[in-house]
Amino acid sequence: MANPGILIKNKIHTIRGVQVMLDSDLAELYGVEVKALNQAVKRNMERFPKDFMFQLLDCEFVSLRSQIVTLKKGRGGHRKYLPYAFTEQGVAMLSGILKSKKAVAVNVLIMRAFIEMRRFLVNNAAVFEKFHQIDQKLLKHDEHFNKLFDAMEKASLSPKQGIFFNGQVFDAFVFISKLIKAAQTSIVLIDNYVDEDTLQLFSDKNSNVSVQVYTGHINQKLLLAKEKFNRQYGLLEITRFEDSHDRFMIIDDEVYHIGASLKDLGNKWFAFSKLDFDPEVIMSRIRAG
Repeated sequence: MANPGILIKNKIHTIRGVQVMLDSDLAELYGVEVKALNQAVKRNMERFPKDFMFQLLDCEFVSLRSQIVTLKKGRGGHRKYLPYAFTEQGVAMLSGILKSKKAVAVNVLIMRAFIEMRRFLVNNAAVFEKFHQIDQKLLKHDEHFNKLFDAMEKASLSPKQGIFFNGQVFDAFVFISKLIKAAQTSIVLIDNYVDEDTLQLFSDKNSNVSVQVYTGHINQKLLLAKEKFNRQYGLLEITRFEDSHDRFMIIDDEVYHIGASLKDLGNKWFAFSKLDFDPEVIMSRIRAG
C-alpha cells in the first residue's frame, strides 16, 4: 500500500464535531465486504455504543458525498442503506472482532493517522479560530452591505420630492412605475380623473399587491378596463370618491402627493412630494364618507 498514512488521513472526516471513518472505507482497508464488516459489528453491538459508532443521516451523507468523488462513483456509491461512521474508539474496537492479522496491522496505521490528525487540529487551533473569526466578520459585512444596498434601492425607488417639466413623459412614467413596483402589500390612488391608461400603470405591480382606486368619474369604459385588468392581474377595485381636489398615492404606508392626474403625467409641469403623514388618517376619512 503506497503512502498508507496519507491514504488513511484522506478517509478521516469530521461529522457531528468528531473525526470518523465510514464503514465502506474501513472495509476497503481491511480487505472485506462492507456487508461482512457491518454484520460482524451487529453481532457485537454491546461493544459499539453511540460514541463509538453511529449511522449517518441522509443530509449528512448527501453533504459528504458532494465533497468526495469516490463516494459518487466508487465503493459505497449505490447503497440501500445509509453508511455507518466509526469514531477512533470504534475503529480500535473493530480489530478485536475481525480477528485477522491484517485487521490488527491496518488498525495500527489508522490509530496513528487519528493521532496525527488530532495533533494537527490542536497545533492549528489558533489558525482555525482566526478563519472562523474572519468568516463571522465577512458574514456581518455581507449583512451590512445587503442593508446598504436595500436602502440604496429603496431610496432610488422612493424619492422624497421633485418636479417634472413639459415633455418628460417617459421620466414621469418611470417614476410612477418604480413606486408601483416597490409596493409590497397595497396601493391606493386618489385621483378624480382616472381612465384605462391609468389602470395600465398598475400592470407592473406584484401579483399579491391590491390596488384601490378612488375617483370621481366612473364610466362604462373604465369599468370594462377594470374587468379586463382583473382577469389578467387581479386585486383592483374602483370606488367613487369626489371629495379630494388633489391627487394622492399611498404605497403600503408611504403617502405621496402628486400634482397631476396619472393619465396626464409629463404633459405639463407637476411636482410630487413624499409626506410624513399617517395614511390611516386619509383612509379613515374616506371610509367615513
